[in-house]
Amino acid sequence: MSAGPAPPEVRRFREAFGLFATGVAIVVGRAGEELLAMTVNAVSSVSLDPMLAMFCPGKKTQLARRLTSLAGFSINVLRHEQQALSTYFAGGWQGAAAPPFRFVPTRHGMRLEGCLASIDCRLEQVVDAGDHWMVIGRVLELHTGIKPHRPLLFFRGRYHDIDLAEGEPAPDLGDVRDEPPHVFYDS
Repeated sequence: MSAGPAPPEVRRFREAFGLFATGVAIVVGRAGEELLAMTVNAVSSVSLDPMLAMFCPGKKTQLARRLTSLAGFSINVLRHEQQALSTYFAGGWQGAAAPPFRFVPTRHGMRLEGCLASIDCRLEQVVDAGDHWMVIGRVLELHTGIKPHRPLLFFRGRYHDIDLAEGEPAPDLGDVRDEPPHVFYDS
């Protein structure tokens, strides 16, 4: 019996997904008396009803090893000028001192002061996803930072800024009750 085609090389997999521009966030969670923070770019909204959000930490990270004692977390979307914080919380900081930052309390945990947006969540579910966990949280509180709202972007292994002068409006799908089917036939 044939095993089928070999999977793509990891390098090619990373290159392909590197073409998907993402935002950059810092996840902050409290495990007992310990405050844990890490950089992530695998972040997404999951559901509007109930409001759910998720992030995917690698299983070898400190935060992932403490998931069972994590009651909640915040997803803190970084601004374009917060590259240093992304590098620091990813473990790649080379400076003698940490870049300046401060965590401030919320009703349910802690958030990163000065970020573009913060999504405060209660831990809802943890799903095994290969060498990562998919951590789903119920959204309890939202905070939006001051304008201008210019996110830090990650694309092809590099940080980028966004040009806010350009862009076309996307359809608002917030009130769609029954999305139209898209059926394609291969003839």
